[in-house]
Amino acid sequence: MTGIAASTGAQHAGVLGIGSYRPRRVVPNSEILEQIDSSDEWIQTRSGIKERRWASDDETVLMMSVEAAKDALKESGIDPAQIGCVVVSTVTHLYQTPAIATRIAVEVGAPTAAAFDVSAACAGFCYGLALASDMVRGGSAKYVLAIGVERLSDITDRTDRGTAFIFADGAGAAIVGPTDEPGIGPVVWGSDGTQHQVISQKESWQEAAGSQNWPHLTMDGNPVFRWASYEMAKTAQQALDVAGVPAEELDLFVPHQANMRITDAMRRALKLPDHVKVARDIERQGNTSAASIPLAITAMRESGEAKSGDLALVIGFGAGLVYAAQVIRLP
Repeated sequence: MTGIAASTGAQHAGVLGIGSYRPRRVVPNSEILEQIDSSDEWIQTRSGIKERRWASDDETVLMMSVEAAKDALKESGIDPAQIGCVVVSTVTHLYQTPAIATRIAVEVGAPTAAAFDVSAACAGFCYGLALASDMVRGGSAKYVLAIGVERLSDITDRTDRGTAFIFADGAGAAIVGPTDEPGIGPVVWGSDGTQHQVISQKESWQEAAGSQNWPHLTMDGNPVFRWASYEMAKTAQQALDVAGVPAEELDLFVPHQANMRITDAMRRALKLPDHVKVARDIERQGNTSAASIPLAITAMRESGEAKSGDLALVIGFGAGLVYAAQVIRLP
């Protein structure tokens, strides 16, 4: 009896290129305060956010994704036609079907690539990296385009004092492909559905249709802070352990840009050495969910804090509750 042939891929996978797109419109805290009872000092103390980016009408999920992908493709140096799969993490492509990944594939020049969307909220980019790495090493795609993109301003309740100042828009992309040495460490990921309600869509699609408004996000800040600050530090440490990378060898720590206080709590819990640069893009960008990690990486590169070959610990966490962490080497 003839057996089934096994697929074979690359021995190792890594990130070959990273790109991002930031919307043009800068929204300072003063504009947010027009609709909520708060203060600039309170917002900065609670979150570290001074301003955020909100997309204009022409800066769609598709447009921002394509622009970020173009930058990643340019750095990688590969022909777009070589992309075997496009994975897009988003919770703000406001159509149930088809996946926005299929349209992005056409726009970037990979019209026959496999394409699908992932709903993993703020952990989405790390989920995408994990899937892409496994595809490259498993042989189902030689090169994968992984994107995190959000237009959270569309589903933000501008009158909600607890969330109106947090969410923002943007896109980030990575090209994952074969490398001579491991460039993406083993993923440590999981979920805690018992806490699904602490970050969630406030209204169902059926309820939203009746009100003629999009659904809005809601978040119970205190349990989220406790969970992210302490439980996610354990996950981050596990990612270091399975990658075989001690904290002393790290160059960068790039957590999901959820809250500056969460970032500081995780840094302390991990006991990171002073030389490890910590991403703080939330100050100017806000919380962009699945897009926040690649946006933060590009910000660090532009400022000179990050350079080619750096080892970065990345971790995403959010609604679900879902989480994922890896050590990656920057292209």
